[in-house]
Amino acid sequence: MNKYVIIDLETTGHTPSKGDRIIEVGIIVWSNGEIIEEYSTLVNPEVNISTFITNLTGITDEDVSGQPIFEDIAEQIRILFDDAYFVAHNVPFDLGFLNDEFKRVGLAPLIQPVIDTVELSRILLPQAPGFKLGQLATFLELSHVDPHRALSDAHVTSYLLAHLLNKIYALPYETIVQLRQMEPRIKSDLGEVLKERENQLAFLTEEPEGIEIFRGLALKKHVTKAKSTNNTTISFGEIMERFYQKDGDLAKAMSQFEMRSGQREMTELIYDAFQSKQHAIIEAETGTGKSLAYLIVALFQAVHDNERVVVSTHLTQLQTQLIEKEIPLLEKVLSFPFQTAILKGKQHYLSLAKFEQTLRSSEFDNYDITLTKAIILIWLTETTTGDIDEIQLPSSGQQFFRKVSTEAEGGLDVSSPWFTRSFYYRAKTNAQKSDVIITNHALLCANMTSEIPLLPSFQKIIIDEAHHLEATASKHFGLSLDYVSVQRTLQAIGSMEDGAWIQKLMKYDNDIALICKEYEWDKWWLEAKEETDTLFRFLFQYVKEKQVNDIAINDIGRYQYRIPEGTDQGWDTIIEMVNRLSFQLRDLIHILSRILHLMRESDMAVDLMEEVKWHMKRIQTIIDELENYFIHQLKMEEVKWIEIDAFGAQNAVYLYQEPIDVADLLQEKLFQEKQSVIMTSATLTMKNSFSVFKERVGLLKEDVLEKKIISPYAYEDQVQLLIPTDFPYAKYGKMDDFIEATCEAILSLAHITKGRMLVLFTSYDMLKKAYILLREIIDEEEYMLIAQGVSSGSRSRLKKNFQTFDQAILLGTNSFWEGIDIPGSDLSCVVIVRLPFQPPNHPVYQAKANYLKKSGKNPFATLALPNAIIRFKQGFGRLIRSSTDRGIVFVCDDRIMTAKYSNYFIDSIPEIPIHHKTTKELMEIAQDWL
Repeated sequence: MNKYVIIDLETTGHTPSKGDRIIEVGIIVWSNGEIIEEYSTLVNPEVNISTFITNLTGITDEDVSGQPIFEDIAEQIRILFDDAYFVAHNVPFDLGFLNDEFKRVGLAPLIQPVIDTVELSRILLPQAPGFKLGQLATFLELSHVDPHRALSDAHVTSYLLAHLLNKIYALPYETIVQLRQMEPRIKSDLGEVLKERENQLAFLTEEPEGIEIFRGLALKKHVTKAKSTNNTTISFGEIMERFYQKDGDLAKAMSQFEMRSGQREMTELIYDAFQSKQHAIIEAETGTGKSLAYLIVALFQAVHDNERVVVSTHLTQLQTQLIEKEIPLLEKVLSFPFQTAILKGKQHYLSLAKFEQTLRSSEFDNYDITLTKAIILIWLTETTTGDIDEIQLPSSGQQFFRKVSTEAEGGLDVSSPWFTRSFYYRAKTNAQKSDVIITNHALLCANMTSEIPLLPSFQKIIIDEAHHLEATASKHFGLSLDYVSVQRTLQAIGSMEDGAWIQKLMKYDNDIALICKEYEWDKWWLEAKEETDTLFRFLFQYVKEKQVNDIAINDIGRYQYRIPEGTDQGWDTIIEMVNRLSFQLRDLIHILSRILHLMRESDMAVDLMEEVKWHMKRIQTIIDELENYFIHQLKMEEVKWIEIDAFGAQNAVYLYQEPIDVADLLQEKLFQEKQSVIMTSATLTMKNSFSVFKERVGLLKEDVLEKKIISPYAYEDQVQLLIPTDFPYAKYGKMDDFIEATCEAILSLAHITKGRMLVLFTSYDMLKKAYILLREIIDEEEYMLIAQGVSSGSRSRLKKNFQTFDQAILLGTNSFWEGIDIPGSDLSCVVIVRLPFQPPNHPVYQAKANYLKKSGKNPFATLALPNAIIRFKQGFGRLIRSSTDRGIVFVCDDRIMTAKYSNYFIDSIPEIPIHHKTTKELMEIAQDWL
């Protein structure tokens, strides 16, 4: 069948059963690569079109008045689909809606092969930034004249289909064969297309250009880079002069170049710190251009002095930005060659060995797993890194990836056929050969605690987003354990009958099977699984029964309970359960040690022995963590707490342990070890002082270079700060009146700003209550309301959705206070609901406050206030992201003006006009300003 009918519908809503109707139909009939027919019409829905749909599509009630109703055109539309593939960008919606309408007017539904271009794009374009039609049109540079109009969208879908089919016809034979095996479990009917391509390739013997075939997998060929012997004779002064000039190298390379004196100042300061082998702290406010500033000197230092420099970021997204945006720019601009590499933790890299194993067992794969495998198959023909951050996987696909990551692989022995193609070891090799390594705080901290170095040796490092260093170090010097991770470890090993790893090991050698039976593997394995479930269920009830005053709620709605120094009867029962579980897990290790002994005597495959060792190590780690958490006495300088999903599964329990103070640890393992550590961020000072930050990271007694670089933006002309005087008093536990006033202010501001608002909360509970109230008072047809933890999707997905709609309000908690950029007119207003103090019953805050009290310090002045100010500066910084941005920051909490500590907040942000008036007066100011 070579006929494809591509359809797009515009409708009054998503649910025909509730009265939603079609308002426009666009159809393209496509055959043998050509459009042979077009059909387009407006449809009178005989119901009113909402303002929201009119804003989205441009179609009004007047436009459809006098147009045919669906009954008049139904048969004409249905005939177009005879003997053809039904193609749409989201088939379940278009086909489902159309068939409901056919049924309503007495016609039989369409039953024929379908191709969903959303699904097909996810598989064949794994590195696309998103899979909405507009995003794909931009990514593929397809002409999209009139978005959200049926015929225009149908045209774009037909261009997309052509591109996707061409992509299939360019795939290697091995990939086609694998996709054919998966095809019955995906939604699109690709059987004929894939079979035709397989037949074409069946007798070809040459490998496709740029592809190598290994053990049945098609992989992009990797070109090994030789170690760079770069050097430069140019001086640092010459670099500065050529780089930082109005008509210099940077200005020529950038279309929108702005001279920034602070950027040059920062570069020179880092260079001075490197030369004098000193540590430095630099607060570079928004707009400084700090990424380029530190990369210039890092690259020069590394190449000129032939020494490796490391750059560490908090988020892996910034790692990617540096390597994909800033580094290519500097390759054009700098007059000397250099090599850079990105290095992440093992969990980010695909294990080809593990993925190969999963391809052999697919009979129980659900749709998401099948889709994920198909995505990875295509990606392998395109990637040289194997870094999962390059692609987007479905939600349960992320869980699948954990099973096939390098972390799950254990240690690959050099004798493994996959060793030379390991993405992780390739990344480590590239890092070893590079002048500058770009990594993240998590791997940096793991490197400090690992017996085997995870990073190549270095003496100079630049730590960006340095305000996260303390928290990241606390996590890595502590431990975290949860029910799912323990069960995942046990499940990965499996029983003698479930087809998992232990059964495959038994099939490898009959003596191994005899050991498993003799020592009753299944008995101990099953008891360990059941005891794990019993323990975590008991922990769940133990926390749930605690008094409300003992419980905190974090920003994603989990209950948090800090473990006190004393114990009670329930805790004694937990200790007994932990001892039983440890005993059962040790029995599993004992059986595996017997198997390992046998394998050594029989000279079995080294890679299999490495797998046994790895599983033993994983089980021992669980034992150590359980005993460290439950059995060992709580030390004064550490905090332990339990989190539960109160409305989730009865075993959804998470155990955390962290040191209260990491200053001495960082001093010992970082600052004493390295010649020069540069720490930078937009938010490091409190009232223009670095003292609190220095104390927390262990630099108080060090001779450190310090600099605060002011933003080049004219904040006084770009921002107005509004604080109401008439809001109800916000008291913990009695917040209803305050939340109601906040929601009314949000609605009033929304009318002025046309939505385009980011509302920042300090608690998930308050966000949820505000969302429920806003749903009642806001016209859904006028504003799209998007809320973290309520609306589905990741932070980046919620941000994209917010930017897609003309009038939207985005509600966020913790993770939305920083690291989210919404430049230009997409964001006109940031609402800060409460000053971001941590709740007093937050487990880590409680423990740190007690620790500080015992040390004779004031917890509010040295902990609560600095944390809140840093967080406030981050939230404030969401609004102005360029020199042309303009808007309002509305702070509902008037403690920023009335409290004794108010000047600390005001003095920590740029000087801007501040209005402390009634809500009515503030709305008038906002109206005039915008």
